[in-house]
Amino acid sequence: MAQLIRKEDALEYHSKGRPGKIEVIPTKETKTQRDLALAYSPGVAEPCMEIHANPEDVYKYTAKGNLVAVISNGTAVLGLGNIGPEASKPVMEGKGLLFKIYADIDVFDIELNVHDVDEFVKVVKALEPTFGGINLEDIKAPECFEIERRLKQELSIPIMHDDQHGTAIISGAALLNALELVGKKISDVKIVVSGAGASAISCCKIYMSLGAKAQNIYMFDTKGLIIKSRTDLDDNKRPFAQDMEAITLEAAMVGADVFIGLSKGNIVSQNMVKGMGVKPIVFALANPDPEITYDDALAARPDVIMATGRSDYPNQVNNVLGFPYIFRGALDVRASTINEEMKLAAVYALATLAKEPVPDIVNVAYNNDHLHFGPTYIIPKPMDPRLLVEVSTAVAKAAVESGVARKPIADWSAYETELYRRGGSYDNLLKYINNKAKQNPKKVVFTEAENLKILKAAQIAKDEGIAIPILLGNKSKIAAMIAEYGLHLEGVEIQDPKSDECEKTRSAYGEVFFEMRKRRGINLYEAKKAMRERTHFGCMMVQKGEADAMISGLTRKYPDTIRPALEIIGMEEGVKKVAGMYIMLTKKGPLFFADTTLNFNPTEDELVDITMLTADMVSSFNIKPRIAMLSYSNFGSTPSPEANTVRNAVARIKETNPEIIIDGEVQAGVAFNTELLKENYPFSDLVNGAPNVLIFPNLAAGNIAYHLLQEVGGAEAVGPILLGLRKPVYVLQLGSTVRQIVNMIALAAVEAQVKKG
Repeated sequence: MAQLIRKEDALEYHSKGRPGKIEVIPTKETKTQRDLALAYSPGVAEPCMEIHANPEDVYKYTAKGNLVAVISNGTAVLGLGNIGPEASKPVMEGKGLLFKIYADIDVFDIELNVHDVDEFVKVVKALEPTFGGINLEDIKAPECFEIERRLKQELSIPIMHDDQHGTAIISGAALLNALELVGKKISDVKIVVSGAGASAISCCKIYMSLGAKAQNIYMFDTKGLIIKSRTDLDDNKRPFAQDMEAITLEAAMVGADVFIGLSKGNIVSQNMVKGMGVKPIVFALANPDPEITYDDALAARPDVIMATGRSDYPNQVNNVLGFPYIFRGALDVRASTINEEMKLAAVYALATLAKEPVPDIVNVAYNNDHLHFGPTYIIPKPMDPRLLVEVSTAVAKAAVESGVARKPIADWSAYETELYRRGGSYDNLLKYINNKAKQNPKKVVFTEAENLKILKAAQIAKDEGIAIPILLGNKSKIAAMIAEYGLHLEGVEIQDPKSDECEKTRSAYGEVFFEMRKRRGINLYEAKKAMRERTHFGCMMVQKGEADAMISGLTRKYPDTIRPALEIIGMEEGVKKVAGMYIMLTKKGPLFFADTTLNFNPTEDELVDITMLTADMVSSFNIKPRIAMLSYSNFGSTPSPEANTVRNAVARIKETNPEIIIDGEVQAGVAFNTELLKENYPFSDLVNGAPNVLIFPNLAAGNIAYHLLQEVGGAEAVGPILLGLRKPVYVLQLGSTVRQIVNMIALAAVEAQVKKG
């Protein structure tokens, strides 16, 4: 499904809070005067003098080794053209963001008001001492060829013009796999190329490195087929000139095995595809409109293998599959350049990875349980977490083997482990949850729909396909707010439990509630009156299956939502008490905290229940729980009643669930210090890896810990998640942002999927 992005949303995203998308964050302590004296004067003189004596020490004492410059003059931006350096800055910031989230590479984006090749090269060359690598971006042809060639010749750090080589590398991998599927050799196939810019020329060069023959490549620019008799060809196009008379693109397509489109949309007809050879391969990569649409190509030739640059069709040729990992590998061995061997290593790594079994997290992300190597899966998906390890390692090895690595890696296994650590991006879990929700959107009822944040979150949930919103509140107020703020909630169900039109439903709900609570001190009149309250009404919608989950609590006290949920929906079979869990999204990965909201001083039985409820929820996210039961004591060091309660709960859980990874009682600092555990407590289940689930001995400890980690530690809190109810009810934090509400909607939808089966 194509992503729905509205202008106002995009502008708000870039302007809200701190403008832009990136910031600089210190990596060393800066809290005391001594810290600052070490960071700057007088302490900074020491590394300065070390670098002066040995310039290579700049990689030891500064961030240069993990810092890439994304440099553009804005002359060929995306599909926007020559919009200038200032207008290109959002794109360059975005590129820096991708470097960081996919490969943990820091970026400064630099927009140059420079058009002359000599001046551009001079400016960039002067920046070499600052950066470990340079990514040239959105510079028009033919200048981009000369700029990259000269910079690679004159600088001794990795340089790559991604517009040229990114598409070439990704499409090269896709082409190898497509040819394998149709049983053709790259040396034999006829390739027709529409486009002769930077990307097209680089693609053809890499295809030739993979075995394609120049005489089999028919390249078209805006003036037609590139042939030797033309007098307007530059040095970049001349190697692809055919020794023949000019023919049309349609004529060239007859009998062709491969079509590569890097030009403009809708220039290839179905008849042109029909005229291609047996089992044709069509890569229509113009964006946003391909040379021929995926559907039209398949309708013309069901045997076609098709790729586009779009995410809403199979086989997306996306540069993000390449540049983060190519630079990661190049930086990690301190390569002096990005050479052909390294590019080809990336090609082969991508091609090989597409043939491996696809992890569940990727299947979920793309709403497809059956991704496997074949015509609709010839290259990996951008969200595949294996890319960082596989491609970066291949590139680094190629740099070492080709002699351009100045810091060869001795232990490749340790390097791969380090890459896995770098790939622990805190937002992977959110991606998983959101994509899981989109697989089977559930009906989520919002009890506070007269609140602007709720309406905005409901719109996002609807637009993204995360959930089907149902709004409770005064219809005229909600309609007025939708109109005032330009929201798009057309077709969304709105009900007002207090209105006359809801009287019949309210009465029926009240009778059901009366039957549930008639021996709990409530009469029929009170039961029906309670249904005028949106929380009670919403809970009853969930109970009766007219909604799958409920979101409430943004403007209400926590107990005011919990109580109706317990009375109407009730607890799961075998559960004695519900519990509250927070997901803490940290830079080292997600942590799951419980109980943080409900149980003041859990008994041994309650700790067992809380732990197993939390473990089940974590497992539903395809994450294996590693549980630390926390205390102020370590494995019996303090034989107090409180510590004994935790210790006994651990023993009972291990007895009934021997396969679970759990230990305690243990202090939080010890639980995360694997070296200390190995040295002092080698028997611990946690000795081989830090926990991801923390069970607190009481509510005060859990609540304090999650607030501290959120406010001081910079973690993002998602929750609270109520554990143990028969159906999902989610209570929002006071002051929740729209983003936090959307996260809760996705969680509620995923839990509803699990509980409905």
